[in-house]
Amino acid sequence: MTLTENEIRPEALMAEQARLFAEDIARLMMRRDEFITVACPACEALQFQPAFEKTGMPFVTCVQCETLYANPRPRPEHLADYYRHSKNYEYWSQYIFPASEAARREKIFKPRVAMVLEICERFQIPTDLLMEVGAGFGIFGEEMRRAGRFRRVVAVEPTPYLAEDCRRRGLEVLEKPIEQVQLQDVLKPGESISVIASFEVIEHLFSPRAFLTQCAELLAPGGALMLTCPNGKGFDIAMLKEKSSAVDVEHINLFNPRSLAGLMEVCGFEILETQTPGKLDAELVRKQLLSGGLNPDEHTFLKQVLLEQWEESGAAFQQFLIDQRLSSNMLLVGRKV
Repeated sequence: MTLTENEIRPEALMAEQARLFAEDIARLMMRRDEFITVACPACEALQFQPAFEKTGMPFVTCVQCETLYANPRPRPEHLADYYRHSKNYEYWSQYIFPASEAARREKIFKPRVAMVLEICERFQIPTDLLMEVGAGFGIFGEEMRRAGRFRRVVAVEPTPYLAEDCRRRGLEVLEKPIEQVQLQDVLKPGESISVIASFEVIEHLFSPRAFLTQCAELLAPGGALMLTCPNGKGFDIAMLKEKSSAVDVEHINLFNPRSLAGLMEVCGFEILETQTPGKLDAELVRKQLLSGGLNPDEHTFLKQVLLEQWEESGAAFQQFLIDQRLSSNMLLVGRKV
């Protein structure tokens, strides 16, 4: 199924979203003098090269593992306050998610449920309890519960209005960050957590290492962690840099497949699967060529593929990016060792 950007981000709603997002960013940037310098979130190297700045947030590239990350970055308390009071996320919850729910359900979440179940079957992962971290609007959890393959599905969602969205769908909800979740908060006698799924969360976190360590602590031995996040070396981000919609003040960790795999291994996981299944790279770069964000005359090959031969070549080019692990969205699956 072809997925378009307008289906998941309806154009008619995005002007107001951009205004509210700008307000959130301005509120965060009022504390920029308090931001702190950190080591690479993947390999902890201290050496980096400046990459670019976007809306006041500086991004650097690790010289060792090539992770792209915000540095200096907001402190954990800054991020907690940002998400707790975000007008942008409230707007997404009230307007954008409902308007795009049908397309998201059919083209993102049902295929995602099928993918998780296929991975569990292929790698013989038990299907006792699935915990989704950063459950958002709750569609994945709802669809996974309907599938009936897991005994329980639990949503972890610290943002209040999104947690309420999950409850309205009948999901069990823990309204706290995963780092504060204890096994006694979740498990009933005889249960264990066999899968933790987390989609587009790790890029937002001050300490991805603490997040992954906690996931390993909560999972049963042999359980699986399934993560999706932007690929900082993918086509969209590599071409557009700060103009990419995947780069913003919230996405402070832009790993690549190698760097995220290395971090997961350090935190106690064996890597089972790596994919870059993103579907929008070609469309997003094409939009920049059409709008003048990229000069077509400076990118003659892209001009040919994404403009002159879009109808004939666009889908095939995106599939090439997927097949060669070059899309700007990635999936990693790790088994707790």
